[in-house]
Amino acid sequence: MTQDRAEFRNTIRGLAFISPWIIGFCVFTAVPVGLSLYFSFCDFANVSPAKPPVWIGLANYREMLGDKILWQCIGNTAYYAALTLPLGLIVALGVAMLLNAKIRGLSIYRTIVFLPSLVPAVAAAMLWLWLFNSKLGLINLALRGLGWSDPPSWLNDPNWSMPALVLMSLWGVGNTVIIYLAGLQDVPRELYEAADIDGATPIRKMWHVTLPSISPVIFFNLIMGIIGTLQAFTQARLIMPSDGAGPARSTYLYAIYLYDNAFKGMRMGYASAMAWLLLLAILALTALATWTSKKWVHYGGK
Repeated sequence: MTQDRAEFRNTIRGLAFISPWIIGFCVFTAVPVGLSLYFSFCDFANVSPAKPPVWIGLANYREMLGDKILWQCIGNTAYYAALTLPLGLIVALGVAMLLNAKIRGLSIYRTIVFLPSLVPAVAAAMLWLWLFNSKLGLINLALRGLGWSDPPSWLNDPNWSMPALVLMSLWGVGNTVIIYLAGLQDVPRELYEAADIDGATPIRKMWHVTLPSISPVIFFNLIMGIIGTLQAFTQARLIMPSDGAGPARSTYLYAIYLYDNAFKGMRMGYASAMAWLLLLAILALTALATWTSKKWVHYGGK
């Protein structure tokens, strides 16, 4: 009996210690998520004084099927993700491999690569606004110097606005590079020594030793990339005209349209339905990536 009381007291003490986290999770995460699911089935305007939500069932979801702007935003987001995700993974891995070499001043190079990821989003947006300036921007000045007489107007041309966003996203791969670098430094040296004995070329060592050894790291960055690209918001919102929509809505991403419905159109119910559709898309792509990972991800303990 005494032991049962002691275990009960320990349980109460443990719950007391973690109660701030439990309360915070319920108030700031669980309750808002539950309310957003409820609002997705309601006609609810986020106005003051607040009007009670009116239950309308699946009307918001049916409306999304015929929303042409929504489908354009889905296409833009898919286009952005299809470019940014593979390019980001490849560029970050290539830079990490370069930074994994034993050369003089390596710590300085690593710091330089990581610094852009620490720059606040607004400051980075102001910087890229000048870089993409069609007349005075450094990018177009460099292109003119290389012989391109009429370089693109990056932020005002529907054909170049999305590539501009993709180029801007590659500037901040520092966090991914650090994760790759940690994985590369964890590859067993004896594998490279065995490959050298077998006469493997650098490309074969990379393909048969390096990539399989860091495949769990690649898988992690892939999942984070899927989540990040589908929720892309800040960059386009800050630098593109028309509050992020861009010329001819060429950069009108899904998250920006969701924000506009919720806080500009005051359609919180419709925006909540959009948010749950985005969640389902992320879960589906994550599940697909996890299913395919059985064929190409190799763990050291297996």
